[in-house]
Amino acid sequence: MAEVEKPQSDIGRVRRGGRGARREMRSAHDFTMLPALERKIPLTEPMDEEQVEKIDKASLDILEEVGVVFRDDIAIEDWKKAGADVRADDRVHFDRGMIKELISSIPETFTYHARDHKKNLPFGKDHSMFIPMTGAPYLRDMEDNRRGPTLDDLANFHKLSHMLPALHSSAHHIVEPMDHAISHRHLRITYSSMKHSDKTFMGMTTSPKNAEDVMDMCDILFGEDYLDTHPVVTGNCNGNSPLVWDEVMLGAMRSFCKRNQPVLCSPFVLGGANTPASTAASVAQLNAEALSALAYTQVINKGCPAIYGHYLSTVSMKSGAPMAGTPEISLMNMMIGQMARYYKVPWRTSNTLGGAKTFDAQAGYESATTLMAVMMSGANYIWHSAGWNEAGMHCSMAKFVVDAEQCAMAYRMAEGVKWDDFDEALFAVRDIGPGGHYLGHPHTQEKFQSAFFMPDLFDNNSIEQWVAEGSVEINERALKKVKSLLGAYEEPKLDEGMDEALLDYIARREKEIPAMDALNQEY
Repeated sequence: MAEVEKPQSDIGRVRRGGRGARREMRSAHDFTMLPALERKIPLTEPMDEEQVEKIDKASLDILEEVGVVFRDDIAIEDWKKAGADVRADDRVHFDRGMIKELISSIPETFTYHARDHKKNLPFGKDHSMFIPMTGAPYLRDMEDNRRGPTLDDLANFHKLSHMLPALHSSAHHIVEPMDHAISHRHLRITYSSMKHSDKTFMGMTTSPKNAEDVMDMCDILFGEDYLDTHPVVTGNCNGNSPLVWDEVMLGAMRSFCKRNQPVLCSPFVLGGANTPASTAASVAQLNAEALSALAYTQVINKGCPAIYGHYLSTVSMKSGAPMAGTPEISLMNMMIGQMARYYKVPWRTSNTLGGAKTFDAQAGYESATTLMAVMMSGANYIWHSAGWNEAGMHCSMAKFVVDAEQCAMAYRMAEGVKWDDFDEALFAVRDIGPGGHYLGHPHTQEKFQSAFFMPDLFDNNSIEQWVAEGSVEINERALKKVKSLLGAYEEPKLDEGMDEALLDYIARREKEIPAMDALNQEY
């Protein structure tokens, strides 16, 4: 993999000067995207080698003896041609050797290519990327009102994604634009991702044809045939746990895989509801589901990139509601990381999840617990990294920017200890000696901005200063930051001819696709 020049990861770097100059520079925005995270801290692996092999065997037993339902005629014919044992029309039973052979052709690493090639991302093994949340049918807006989103709201989230350094992607439908017909949304969502950011992005997989539209629009953006050799966009295909893959997801998967674009093969786990009420057994089932889809990507197009995915939640035995930030979710993330590395495939997880209804202490605790487990698990594609709340029912603008800052903080931790100024810093110990302080020392003056991560959105001043400045709490500070960022946004302009071609394509497809009665429909 080509090496990417790596700028220092301190955010908001400033030149030295007086206190006023430093204050002014601290307030200035730095939108430089952090390069792909190259992790240099140890992984947390709760399973020993024997237990990893136990999960592997249990998953392959499920695939051989129980089978997986593929509710798709094309997929069934593909599996028959590949030599799988198809029973009862749509239940596929797999030889374990076939599964292992198929997944062995999935690339362990590849490079994501962005519209701005300076933002290309090495991916897989020790390289990770942060992606904002998607799919929220509501938002909490700049006035902290919970309401249905519009296309303009989606554009604002794409603009924030473009500007926040720790976010490596503009994703796709961060929020659902309810002012557009469902059948047309994928076109407008894809255009918004492309127009408002030059980072990599995600593509809609809400139907096979929608996925093909995404491929067509990527052809316009990057040029014909570019996609066949360059991953530029990510699709997500969710399984229907337990042990079912449906026609819509499989058709979309084919659209992406045929064009060599990576898909997240993501079982949708609600632990205790659609998996056994057991952490280890849930991982065995999830692993079987993921392996079956990963194998199918290679039946479609051998050697195409694919990502071991999942969505993890446990279910409250009191109410049946999904929960976030629980110990079992952390353990499952760590176990799934071990399984993905065992098979030598990159993997995806979900980040900063929470069930809180507002951006409160519960949201912070749940998100922080999830984030730390994800970082210690070694995930590669770290999705839902900004904005998620209320079990994904809304995206909070305030939480979006705070989550992104937390990802930057986690990024700095995962880079590991920096030793570049060790000897220089030790000389400062000799200069200062017992009883002194280091604030005025030249080494401190040189390193004050980069030595320790300094959050922008957390208040660490004295209570007297906090009160004097209006007793502003995190939600209000974050919303002020949102408004400031959007006020400073500069669009990374598309080529005029390319922009016109994209809009012409959208106009043609909107004429061809019936709008139906879906406008303003909520779900």
